Amino acid sequence: MQIGIIGLGRMGGNISRRLMKAGHHCVVFDTNAKPREALAQDGATAAASLVEMVKVLETKPRTLWVMLPAGPITEETVELLGGLLEAGDIVIDGGNSFYKDDIRRAKKLAQKNIRYIDCGTSGGVWGIDRGYCMMIGGPKDAVEHLDPIFAALAPGLGDIPRTPGRENSDPRAERGYIHAGPSGAGHFVKMVHNGIEYGLMQAYAEGFDILRNKDSADLPQDERFTLNMPDIAEVWRRGSVISSWLLDLGATALAKDPLLEKFSGFVQDSGEGRWTIEAAIEEAVPADVLSTALFARFRSRREHTFGEKMLSAMRFGFGGHVEGSEPIDPQTKPARDGER
Repeated sequence: MQIGIIGLGRMGGNISRRLMKAGHHCVVFDTNAKPREALAQDGATAAASLVEMVKVLETKPRTLWVMLPAGPITEETVELLGGLLEAGDIVIDGGNSFYKDDIRRAKKLAQKNIRYIDCGTSGGVWGIDRGYCMMIGGPKDAVEHLDPIFAALAPGLGDIPRTPGRENSDPRAERGYIHAGPSGAGHFVKMVHNGIEYGLMQAYAEGFDILRNKDSADLPQDERFTLNMPDIAEVWRRGSVISSWLLDLGATALAKDPLLEKFSGFVQDSGEGRWTIEAAIEEAVPADVLSTALFARFRSRREHTFGEKMLSAMRFGFGGHVEGSEPIDPQTKPARDGER
């Protein structure tokens, strides 16, 4: 298939490459010429503007995947596309937009018979090799039309044991992507996914902080242990009930830097954790762990513990997030195209 990719940062560029490896043709655009040129060398067609991109996309219905940070830059891009596309064309927002914004955009584009898909995309900087877990919202006909795109990006069955009892269920979930429901449903599921991620990371961080401080001078001498953090992380990866990809990333960071000295412990939040708590409040659902994990990130910007360094190390591991490079409030500053 032919698809336009807008925003060639940490994930947009890799999404383009994974699609091209599967035989799809990508037309790419970013305000920064360097990633456009790099992808052109890999076989993509580079467009110098959104207007040019729409003209170059010959196969109809045209499909354009927006992979930009949530907020003004995505809002402006979708608005511009609404004025350039025709009835039947499809816009995909693959970033981390707020699901209520998706509902509003879908209604507005539907007035022109332009179809809008929100695609919560998980996989970070490793997705080009591991594949992307996708949670998709939008009209069924558009999602089904683009199944070859989603199938190419997804991890596939891999070597994960199949879940008993799913024999008659939608096979897409086993391959790493789902049609979650109507407009907004995809990003809502991804939002809660990220809220859970906050809680999991916080649990690991607090546990390693307790381990790290077992040699505290405040403890009786015979109760002090100097524990090997890299070894503990590694052994927990092997058959433990708390093994996970997040733990893998933490173990990698500890193996390279046992004291995590390259991390300050300043931990940013990208918005989805806040939105998850807001949804919990709207639904009157208690979310003790997730809300505490979010508040812990706020605290980390004032004081830094080993646990917060562990949080920061895992966050850098899965998403390439660099401490202090993002705005304190993810909604206050629009980011540039290449920053995704």
